[in-house]
Amino acid sequence: MLANRNLTTTTRRGLYFARLLHIKTVSTPNENALKFVSTDGELLQDRGKPSVELRNTDDSLIKHSPLAQRIFAQCSGVESMMIGDDFVTINKDEMVHWSQITGDMIDLLTQYLASGKAALTPEFFSVQESDVGYDVNVPKFEYDEDQQEISDMIAELIQTRIRPAIMDDGGDIQYRGYDPELGTVYLKLQGACKSCSSSEVTLKHGIESMLKHYIEEVENVVQILDPEEQIALKEFEKLEQKLGAQH
Repeated sequence: MLANRNLTTTTRRGLYFARLLHIKTVSTPNENALKFVSTDGELLQDRGKPSVELRNTDDSLIKHSPLAQRIFAQCSGVESMMIGDDFVTINKDEMVHWSQITGDMIDLLTQYLASGKAALTPEFFSVQESDVGYDVNVPKFEYDEDQQEISDMIAELIQTRIRPAIMDDGGDIQYRGYDPELGTVYLKLQGACKSCSSSEVTLKHGIESMLKHYIEEVENVVQILDPEEQIALKEFEKLEQKLGAQH
């Protein structure tokens, strides 16, 4: 769906002109995630920059994202978002219908893009790095020359072949490391793909298969989860076991 909005902008001479902006909504494999794309070249951050995720509970990060502040305040039912260069992927509460969010999101994004403001402050990434709960589970490896070459090949393959397809579906992916002893590649899924029911299929049968096909040293792929995601997964497993015991 493509939505148009006419915005009146003031020039230095006090003259006014109408600017037609376009926001396209793109469905994702996750029914509770929707991608909002700017189709006129306006950017929320520099082209090609890594996408960033924010949950509605990430107060310290939200302070450094004027766009996130507006979305969480004005669009009820939004649980998290992922900000790319020319798009935003919204993850909503499953009890909220898209009709309650979409119109407000399109208006808000149109106005924000027309303002020319960046979605993130310069301090955002330093706060993200120091904030408790981010990247605490990322493994660290030291490579010799051959292992570094393998790691670089993995990173390039992810960036050029895998990431574009993931982003088309409203998600993103980050390469977090390669264990040369086990042949394990560590990745972090973001946005719609992370919370999609088919994320495990994407990870194992899509990404893992491609990496193993092109790089023989790769044995398997593991997804890095934030602490909150690990807790939620464990609680879900406990619930499944409890239900299984009852039957």
